[in-house]
Amino acid sequence: MMAGVTGFFHGGITVRDMDKSLDFYRDGLGLSMKFDRILDGPYLNVVLDLNHKAIRAVYLNIPGGGYVELLEYQGIERFDASSRPCDFGGGHLCLYVDGIDELASKMFAKGYKARSQGCVDITAGPNTGARSLYLKDPDGYYIELFQKPPTQ
Repeated sequence: MMAGVTGFFHGGITVRDMDKSLDFYRDGLGLSMKFDRILDGPYLNVVLDLNHKAIRAVYLNIPGGGYVELLEYQGIERFDASSRPCDFGGGHLCLYVDGIDELASKMFAKGYKARSQGCVDITAGPNTGARSLYLKDPDGYYIELFQKPPTQ
């Protein structure tokens, strides 16, 4: 067997307040929950090279496969790591969506902000005809909502 990537499992996001994050990801974006549990195995301190008490972990299903993993660390000092999309070390998740304008309106009504005033038409390149929005979660992490072009 040759070594290499075989698939996608999850993208992890560290959160300040799990309940506020669940309002965004579960209640706002509509991602269903796979599990909500406390991770406290001693191997975690070794693999993460941290001295924390436990982690509240929530896995949210991404339609089509994979998960968004929300992590709330407990028993350790934590700092804000938010950044702009152009700052190195920053990141974002991109989720395929249908009805991007309706979903954006729902999230704006819940008080969430985006980098742009609204959804943006992609007018050049391989995704011409698609629509996009960079939405900010409660901790400043960006989630790109991406509606495929009508021809895909």
